[in-house]
Amino acid sequence: MAKQRRRPARRRDRKAGLTSTRRKPCPYCRDKVEQVDYKDIATLRRFVSDRGKIRSRRITGACRRHQSQVARAVKRARELALLPYVAEGGPEGREGRGGRDRER
Repeated sequence: MAKQRRRPARRRDRKAGLTSTRRKPCPYCRDKVEQVDYKDIATLRRFVSDRGKIRSRRITGACRRHQSQVARAVKRARELALLPYVAEGGPEGREGRGGRDRER
């Protein structure tokens, strides 16, 4: 009879019991908003990081339907110059590219 090997527990299986918290409610569903407006810059800024990246559903708490509408609205607002594509400021403010020193 051959030996049976035990498979290590997956990360997701190990983690499941530890964090059984409820998901954040979608801010648009909570306010009963049907369509995300690309002109509402104050609300859209909550869904964009300080670097200018669109935040994920896991972080924002938006439902799938509204997250795709948010992504479309952010892209549309960027196209119309209502939101920036990238963070403002030059390279002196941040290290960039993994913190490697460029003055060698």
